[in-house]
Amino acid sequence: MDLEFKNKDDKLIIYMTGELDHHSAEEVRNKIDDRLDRDNITKLIMDFSGVSFMDSSGIGVVIGRYKKLNIKKGNICVSRVKGSVKRVFELSGMFKIIKLYDSIEEAIESI
Repeated sequence: MDLEFKNKDDKLIIYMTGELDHHSAEEVRNKIDDRLDRDNITKLIMDFSGVSFMDSSGIGVVIGRYKKLNIKKGNICVSRVKGSVKRVFELSGMFKIIKLYDSIEEAIESI
């Protein structure tokens, strides 16, 4: 899984490409947490447009970042989730606590 980080105002945007599964989850978690802590980020946008597959380990990554930011009174959202990855989000009930946006711009304005 490839991650690209961009800072926009006080928000961190992560563009993810590849599969978010048990093989990549720990590395993704570590890279995101490192960036959140180093830059003292409290607003995170995860862009899923390049994610072709996600399993329960991916859910764990997203929920873990939600909990981490919630402690800091921060916010997390996801954007451009599609196909089978969107189905995983729906089946897990994650959209009840984490907002989905159709575009990065919409997410930036809203969180």
